[in-house]
Amino acid sequence: MNYLQFDFETETGRQTELLIALLADQGFEGFEEEDNYLKAFIPEDKHDTAGFWQVLDKFSSISYTKTMVEQINWNQKWEQDFKPVIVDGFVGIRAGFHQPTQGVIHDIIITPKMSFGTGHHATTYLMIQQMEHINFNAKTVLDFGTGTGILAILAKKLGARRVVAIDYDEWSIINARENFISNGANNILIEALDTVPLTEKYDVILANINLNIIKANLKSIEQSLNAGAYCLLSGLLKENEMEMRSAIAQTRLQYLSTKQKGDWIVLLLQQGMGE
Repeated sequence: MNYLQFDFETETGRQTELLIALLADQGFEGFEEEDNYLKAFIPEDKHDTAGFWQVLDKFSSISYTKTMVEQINWNQKWEQDFKPVIVDGFVGIRAGFHQPTQGVIHDIIITPKMSFGTGHHATTYLMIQQMEHINFNAKTVLDFGTGTGILAILAKKLGARRVVAIDYDEWSIINARENFISNGANNILIEALDTVPLTEKYDVILANINLNIIKANLKSIEQSLNAGAYCLLSGLLKENEMEMRSAIAQTRLQYLSTKQKGDWIVLLLQQGMGE
């Protein structure tokens, strides 16, 4: 499968963050940031020109170039550019060709391909930070929009009894399976789904996607949580917080806290004990 690569020159970090959020909603699957420069990747057959121009219309001025790249070449470049990530002293995230991360509790190996979730993006970083403060021991967990599978892997390392990972993207499914094997987490169940399945209830739900998908699935998330269960929501900009909290107020989920990194946030929710 061929991918389209868009190279943007942005004016500020804020503009870059907003552009990433909007392009993710349009189906872009990978991003590389460097100062005021952004590379964004999308499968050729998923590119919606009209939707793309709606995104650009939100910016007063932005320039870009577009090129075609083959999947294999893109993956090789991703591997060359991938650098280890350390989240406090809690988690180290590296590729298989790096040496084990020293001074962390959990060392996670991620094959750096085209899926989201290497830990470089603020939302993945925030999710991992907050997971340190949730009890996963013997819990059931749903990772909604698993991407590379990193959050599902961490949940398993933290003692989760059952972990279900779902994603709509075939490439993410393949990549996540590889990463599960690399981390000895073969018993994580992964399914190709684009909505939260109402087939079982969970003690923790992790959703690092984007505003629109989270809002569309909020009722299903609510219905899929056990009493007293926790939920982490990210893929959200700070400017999305009030809209998201208004949507949460229409459910039986209880808002607990917001944490921020740059322009991005993660929300911690809890299901009411009376459910």
